[in-house]
Amino acid sequence: MTKLNSDTAPLQHEGIPSPWICHYAQLIRKGGQVLDLACGSGRHTRWLAANHWQVNAVDRDEQALARLQQLPNVSTMIADLENDTWPYSDHRFDGIVVSRYLHRPLLPKLIESLRAGGVLIYETFMDGNERFGRPKNPDFLLRSNELLEVFFPHLTVIAYQQGEFQEPDPAVMQRVCAVSKRLNN
Repeated sequence: MTKLNSDTAPLQHEGIPSPWICHYAQLIRKGGQVLDLACGSGRHTRWLAANHWQVNAVDRDEQALARLQQLPNVSTMIADLENDTWPYSDHRFDGIVVSRYLHRPLLPKLIESLRAGGVLIYETFMDGNERFGRPKNPDFLLRSNELLEVFFPHLTVIAYQQGEFQEPDPAVMQRVCAVSKRLNN
């Protein structure tokens, strides 16, 4: 899946995993099942798999997924997350990672797809990022505190940030790490 749809700019950090995701991934059950949603080139898939998590990488970009298929601890799925049926309705994950991607109708699906104690680590662009480049389309920019408003009632928020960040590139971002408090999975 091309990150941020047609409103995407080339990313200078393409192969480097996000420090936010690497830091909070330590909360995910060791060896657990992790979904890398809209994984793109697989920078997080590669890092997670190298650190012994079982990674389900999903994207609509067949070529990007083809480069991940032979990696140990990785399974791939080609899916158009914005137009197809949610492919994980019967699956629960120990962790879900989302970076630089937003399709609001999927947000409730992420909550449902976590096991009890499962960890959601999400970061993407928010209003104000348009002054740094793409995305500029408000459909692909979170509103202030939007991740908190969506996830806080259902998940226990461990960490949250929003604002302007300089690394790896100047951007206005929101980030959340939250844990499922569901009792039955």
